[in-house]
Amino acid sequence: MNAIGHLRRAARRHAHLADVAIALAVFTATALTAFAGHSDSVGGSRTVALVAAALACGVLAGRRRRPLATLAVSAAAAELFLAQSGGTGGVLVLLAPLTALYTVADLVERRRGLVLGASAVAALALIHAVHKPALLGPQNLAFIALGGLAIAAGDSSRNRRAYLAEVEQRAARAERERERDTRRRIAEERLRIARDLHDAVGHQLALISVQSNVAGQALDSDVAAASEALSHVKSASRKALGELRDTVSLLRQPGDPIAPTAIPAPGLDGLDELLASLRASGLHIDCHVDGKVVSLAPAADLTAYRVIQESLTNVYKHSSRRQARLTLSYDRHELRIIVDDPGGQRSAGGHAHASGAVPPRRHGIVGMRERVLALGGRFTAGPRPDGAFHVAADLPYQPLDLSPELAP
Repeated sequence: MNAIGHLRRAARRHAHLADVAIALAVFTATALTAFAGHSDSVGGSRTVALVAAALACGVLAGRRRRPLATLAVSAAAAELFLAQSGGTGGVLVLLAPLTALYTVADLVERRRGLVLGASAVAALALIHAVHKPALLGPQNLAFIALGGLAIAAGDSSRNRRAYLAEVEQRAARAERERERDTRRRIAEERLRIARDLHDAVGHQLALISVQSNVAGQALDSDVAAASEALSHVKSASRKALGELRDTVSLLRQPGDPIAPTAIPAPGLDGLDELLASLRASGLHIDCHVDGKVVSLAPAADLTAYRVIQESLTNVYKHSSRRQARLTLSYDRHELRIIVDDPGGQRSAGGHAHASGAVPPRRHGIVGMRERVLALGGRFTAGPRPDGAFHVAADLPYQPLDLSPELAP
């Protein structure tokens, strides 16, 4: 940074000392030009002139706190000095009211400052013309020009300060926007983790829980140790499912944004393996495929797999008959997935839900709905009048462009 830059920084840090230095500089220049070597030229009282000069320059020390009062006192004292000093050697005292003019244009409300500044310049020029006609020529015109320049400089300083303030405000707004975007992305990632955690882990834990229960009942009369070990497995799996539900409840906050999931994961090419696993666990699945099979985009392929996995797992856990019908219908633009549970959904007491709303805290159904809607599809789930539980999802082959956008 050059010397001028250092001076500017020092003046901003110590504004009051800078004003005092300006006042001393103007007073020194005025005294030297008015009295040094010109003692006989003083037409009035030298003491009164010095006091007037000191007052005209000294009030500049408070120009930032009282700009209008500083202008009035400085201009009056400067005119008194000119009247007492005689001649034109002390015209440098006018630098004091010019500095005050700059301050008024810089700090006072813009329109008011410009009007008062222009009025002050006109009044001083008129006083000079009446009191000292000798100043009516080039010197008075120069004073008017300097007054206009001081006002323009003050107004320019005001505009620059306003511009810098606006730049700082925009930077602050941009920082807040970045913070909001970061929070939004964190929320989306939290929701994605909740969905994948429920889909990938919940499915396997549900199979462990049911299979361990069946094995425990079969071996209870034969091998006591095996039965006890399997009961521990069942208890541990139930605790794991409870912790999983609690984790999902914490991650899935009200008002979470819908976000697409587009990460490498199993798709419909792994459907046969999924069905085989569920059938081996005792779930009878009747699967039908209608239309010509069409390859889905990665996000839609993953979502189709997760919807089928979650729906069949729910049937396996809650169905009273352990039967499910799976239908995949391919048409021109979308894949329709239908999963029916003819036995209905059992409640906590073991009774089937024949009608009514979807049971509360069904994060699997909420997750399926969010996945499908995020890709521009449609999703319905609930009991039918005949007692069956019905899940239907329509997924477009090419999902909508769901790339995240910044908040306006």
